[in-house]
Amino acid sequence: EGIISNIIVSRGGTAVNFLMSGQHTWLKMLAWGMWKGIGWSAIIYIAGISGIDQQLYEAATIDGANKWKQLLHVTLPGISSTITVVLILNIGRMMSIGFDQPYLLGNGSVIEISDVISTYVYRLGLQSADISRSTAIGLFQSVVNLIMLFATNYLSKRISGEGIY
Repeated sequence: EGIISNIIVSRGGTAVNFLMSGQHTWLKMLAWGMWKGIGWSAIIYIAGISGIDQQLYEAATIDGANKWKQLLHVTLPGISSTITVVLILNIGRMMSIGFDQPYLLGNGSVIEISDVISTYVYRLGLQSADISRSTAIGLFQSVVNLIMLFATNYLSKRISGEGIY
């Protein structure tokens, strides 16, 4: 039951129990993760857009640019450094999908699919009391994130000349 399942049934399909279906687990996590990040991303990008000089938009309008051309030639170049920093930071934490979503959405029927490194470290360390192995796995995850952060920053500096440091 639910809104999406009711829409599927009204269109002639069969109802799907999304919380118990293993084939929809990653789709749910992806959709809810994107929804969770939209607010923070909007704040960051709106702050970047508010820093763009309004005279650039006026000049583009005088030159005959419509809103689409203003977006392509004024807004995107104006927030390119913001996009770069957000991309670098997001790639730096890519391996850390988070603990809350997989743990809260995972149940006995989808645990094989919804298990990620964070929940595995939790189960290994706190439930199985294998502290040393869970610490090593968590440390390895952090080292991989750090390497990805430095590599992305290096590539960004080589390509665009902008980076975090």
